[in-house]
Amino acid sequence: MVKRAGILLMLLGTCALAGVLAASVLADTPPPTDPGVTGSSTVTTPTIPDGVVLGGVAVGGMPEDTAVQALQTQFARPVVLRLGQLKLRVTPADLGVAVPADTAVARALTVAPNTLLGLRATVNVPAVKAYVARLAHRYDRKPVDARLLLRGLKPYVTEAKPGLVIDRAPTVLALRTALAQSSGAPVSVVLHRPRPSVTSKAIGPVIVIRRGSNLLSLYKGVKLVRQFHVATGQAIYPTPLGDFHIIVKWKNPWWYPPNDAWAAGEKPTPPGPGNPLGTRWMGISSPGVGIHGTPESGSIGYSLSHGCIRMLIPQAEWLFDHVDVGTPVFIVSA
Repeated sequence: MVKRAGILLMLLGTCALAGVLAASVLADTPPPTDPGVTGSSTVTTPTIPDGVVLGGVAVGGMPEDTAVQALQTQFARPVVLRLGQLKLRVTPADLGVAVPADTAVARALTVAPNTLLGLRATVNVPAVKAYVARLAHRYDRKPVDARLLLRGLKPYVTEAKPGLVIDRAPTVLALRTALAQSSGAPVSVVLHRPRPSVTSKAIGPVIVIRRGSNLLSLYKGVKLVRQFHVATGQAIYPTPLGDFHIIVKWKNPWWYPPNDAWAAGEKPTPPGPGNPLGTRWMGISSPGVGIHGTPESGSIGYSLSHGCIRMLIPQAEWLFDHVDVGTPVFIVSA
């Protein structure tokens, strides 16, 4: 009996130890996973179908938020304006450009692969018009006519320059289109170039009279054609200095005495021999003063007239045929 009891106690002790070990093993082993229960969820970002192009941007395969950013970047690019030789850049945001990127991308998510979709931004038209108006205010210029001056006792003609005018309406339209489509192509500002009304080629005969040396020079533009010795006014009746022009031409003129003391008692003289004006009169824009022939050939080369410019009669006739009403006349003291 005693022997059996000992054996029973040993068996009980062994079972207890096995239970403890089993409990320890069970505590370290994770519970089995139920294949029907999901431990976590994954959110998938929508992706645009492959090959889709939206507003010129290849958005195929892009996640939604990436495509929105790509479109916003595309339509925010500055637009280049070509104004003649100048290149100007305008930022779309400054002209109120807004692109409906979210709406456009949402649509792109629903189309078939390789679909081409258009996209236009909205543009603030008054802002575009105001911008073009500022360009016109800054760059418009009137044409510059050639001008006849006297430099170094010789005629000098300044250069004529065309004007520049921005044609606003077509420029506004072109800029609006570029901003709305964001094609990236430069925009050419539509220009007109008004021509000057007077160019160097329009400058015809020019007369320069040197009162101090009693010399008359005829130029065609800036080119010397011919020179003549003349008579000019006495010290008491000086030939006027300044810039004038021929206002009248008369063949075989009458001479009418002026209201001056030296002509007191004189009577009008008809055309013919002895006429103080010879056979030609070219009146200038100084009252009572003109270029004319004279029968007093001995006065040529001296200051002996009453203010007019005297020439030998044949030379006055030649000059008469080579000048026009409006021909500039410069009289200088040299």
